[in-house]
Amino acid sequence: MRVLIYGFGPYRQFQQNITAKILQRLPKQEPLTKIVFPVKFHKRQFTDAIKHLKPEVILGLGQCSGGRLLRIEKRAVNKRRVSQSATAKPIVRGGARALSTNLELSFGRAAEQSRNAGDYVCNYSMYIMLDYLKRHRLSTPYAFIHIPHDYDKEKARRLLVKTLRRLSITKSNTHGIKSHR
Repeated sequence: MRVLIYGFGPYRQFQQNITAKILQRLPKQEPLTKIVFPVKFHKRQFTDAIKHLKPEVILGLGQCSGGRLLRIEKRAVNKRRVSQSATAKPIVRGGARALSTNLELSFGRAAEQSRNAGDYVCNYSMYIMLDYLKRHRLSTPYAFIHIPHDYDKEKARRLLVKTLRRLSITKSNTHGIKSHR
């Protein structure tokens, strides 16, 4: 199963992005592609990743500046702002107001569900990728997790490895293949 897992590089006052650090700690496996995107409103960096890699599952990671829990984002909204003082603009003119994720994740008490991914590059990446999947009629499972900037990197790594294992087992079983542990 080809999995694309992505995060982001540094931005604003953050010299490092926890998502890049976590991606570095994930095991190197052939079907797993890890990408650290620059924090830019650049549509093609996201759509090209889907076009070229043809992932069977996409998992996005974004850093949030506050909170104690992971936030599993359930939808992306069609708006973006370059700064908090800027006026929000649509990501896709005439596009859907919001697009929902289609991959259910559970981290128990370590996470909460969220319907507000903000209006910066995390939400932008979600919206662009979900819109691309919808327009190309791809049923690729997609989820996005916001991770607090000061979250325990090792704990996050362990949760993601467990999730990736579960995803490959689930995906394998849906194709009639037995999984082995």
